[in-house]
Parts: sequence; structure tokens; C-alpha cells
Amino acid sequence: MNNIQTQIEQELENARTVCDTEGATSKECAAAWDAVEELQAEASHRKQDKQKNSFEQYCDDNPDAAECRIYDD
Repeated sequence: MNNIQTQIEQELENARTVCDTEGATSKECAAAWDAVEELQAEASHRKQDKQKNSFEQYCDDNPDAAECRIYDD
């Protein structure tokens, strides 16, 4: 997660620089801010991913274990 935060900060700086040089209504400025928004969305999605507990990890590693069998009703 730290890596994506670094990328967001870099893209923020880039967007501000591009908008200062090209103008706030330029296509380049809009594209730079789009890149920032995409990275922020990715960071948000990563936070929402559910972390597996130790039992789920065990079953992923040992799908044939008796404890991990799934029975249909």
C-alpha cells in the first residue's frame, strides 16, 4: 500500500506542474488529474479487499484437508 501512496504523491506533483505550465483547462492537465484519480481508486479498492483469516489461508494451502471440505446440502 505504501508504494501506491508514493505513486499518488508523484502524480499529484506532476498534475500540479502540468496544469501550471499548460493551463488549467488544457487536455494535458485533465489527463494528469485522471491519472491521479485512477491511482486513488486503485488504492481504495485495495483497502476494500478482505484479508483472509488463518483458517482460510490453511484451506487454500490444503484443499484436501478434512476441515476444508465443502458439502452440498
